[in-house]
Amino acid sequence: MTAVAQPAAAARRDGSRRDLAGTGALLRLALRRDRVLIPVWVLLLAVLAVQNAAAVEQFYPTAAERAELVASMNANSSMRAVYGPAFSSSLGGLAVWEMLTIGSVLIAIMNMIIVVRHTREEEETGRQELLSAAMVGRRAPLTSALLAAVIANAAAAALVTLGLIGTGLPAGGSLATGLALGGTGLVFASVAALAAQLTESARLAKGLTGAVLGAAFVLRAAGDSGTTDGSSPLAWASPLAWARNVRPFADERLWVLLLSPVLAAAVTAAAYELAGRRDIGASFLATRPGPATGRISGPYGLAWRLQRGSLLGWGTGLALAGLVFGAMAEGAGDLLGDNEQSREIIERMGGASGLTDAFLAAMTGLFGMITAIYAVSAVLRMRGEETSERAEPILAGAVPRLRWAAGHLLFAFAGSAVLLTACGLAMGAGYGLAAGEPGAVWRVTGAVLAQAPAVWALTAVAVLLLGAVPEAAAAAWALVGGALVIGWLGPALDLPRAVMNLTPFTHLPKLPGGDPAAAPYLWMLLAAAALTAAGLAAFRRRDIG
Repeated sequence: MTAVAQPAAAARRDGSRRDLAGTGALLRLALRRDRVLIPVWVLLLAVLAVQNAAAVEQFYPTAAERAELVASMNANSSMRAVYGPAFSSSLGGLAVWEMLTIGSVLIAIMNMIIVVRHTREEEETGRQELLSAAMVGRRAPLTSALLAAVIANAAAAALVTLGLIGTGLPAGGSLATGLALGGTGLVFASVAALAAQLTESARLAKGLTGAVLGAAFVLRAAGDSGTTDGSSPLAWASPLAWARNVRPFADERLWVLLLSPVLAAAVTAAAYELAGRRDIGASFLATRPGPATGRISGPYGLAWRLQRGSLLGWGTGLALAGLVFGAMAEGAGDLLGDNEQSREIIERMGGASGLTDAFLAAMTGLFGMITAIYAVSAVLRMRGEETSERAEPILAGAVPRLRWAAGHLLFAFAGSAVLLTACGLAMGAGYGLAAGEPGAVWRVTGAVLAQAPAVWALTAVAVLLLGAVPEAAAAAWALVGGALVIGWLGPALDLPRAVMNLTPFTHLPKLPGGDPAAAPYLWMLLAAAALTAAGLAAFRRRDIG
């Protein structure tokens, strides 16, 4: 019996070694390809942490001012839904209050990009098949991608920790903040790894991971809006809330740090099991073939086939989020009372036309910024078609370049308008039902749709980068991320006007409630049209690929 068991155990060990063969080489390749991507994301998180700490110290220098801010924000369910509850009025507690909310989202996106890029994207482009023809194990690509994500998360945790310590904050809370962010990254790295096994393309894998991220954000917002201490079961169901519930600088609960690696390990184990059961390029979620004729034929039909899943997923997520935040708006004014600090923050976000309208205007701006992420991704889908060598055979035939590009740009521009409309209808319905004003749905929908020119301006910049400097087209993500960070954190930190003006959303009237002057919209539309035309002209002249 023992003699039989020993060869079986040795065979299993040999099989595991074969499955992981080449992991080191693939990891070095992944880190080389991400030598710019990872440092940029990591530095962004570190700068965000340091800047937040400096801004809190500048604008709320005394303990009394910080205590008043915490009391006012925790008393308002609408603001808790946006930023989360604050657990401490100390300098460190407020420094990480907002940073943990947006930092958790940013590190989740970073991990999604890294893992999908080195798993499903490699298979989709055919590069993984070439590598697997050599001495590369079945699970080596997944392992190397996850190791690259672990290294990125460790670097982010270390830099955030050192940055906060460098501002004079206690080491214990700084370390808890860094570890909490790193743990959140691990969770979404494992989610992306599982999505890469289930779906047939990098686009679908990112879409599925993004859907999980969006659901986690809505759960956190809904849970935090109901409690001031983060104890809501809805919040605990979201990995995005775990980082906050570590409570850095507020009698840290270090046991919460264990939740993220435990969940990440379980999801990663499922991804590994699926990775060993499928062929390269195959997926577990079945896809329908064809048709190659009829309404799917032509560049517009092809763009519809490629972009429809993303549009549907984003539309569903934005509509659900709009419904939740619309229902919260009615209580914004009553819960604030006479607290001037919270009133000023809401008015900086959404204008001074009444607290309810100001909150709705703040949410319309936030949803506009989120929609810009979809629009830029729709533009950069063209770059993915180029680099995967799928665009060249199409353009080698009778399809003109501009007609091919127009199919994708239709989804970037018109698709973003569809998303804003869906979000506006849902938010208007949520507010109308809560406030007993059914007619408010059209006013709120118009306010959300009014964000389209700013969305299109950022989209046009992405078109220009794609056409003129395709190698740097991914820089459009930095522009959208910067707009989101400034728009989300700027009002609460009272950032200088010059900084706030860096995002196009600041230049639009605050609706509903503000003065809907036509000039800002016209200038924004003209700028978007000019940048798009310049980008298409450059795209028409340059080489493909």
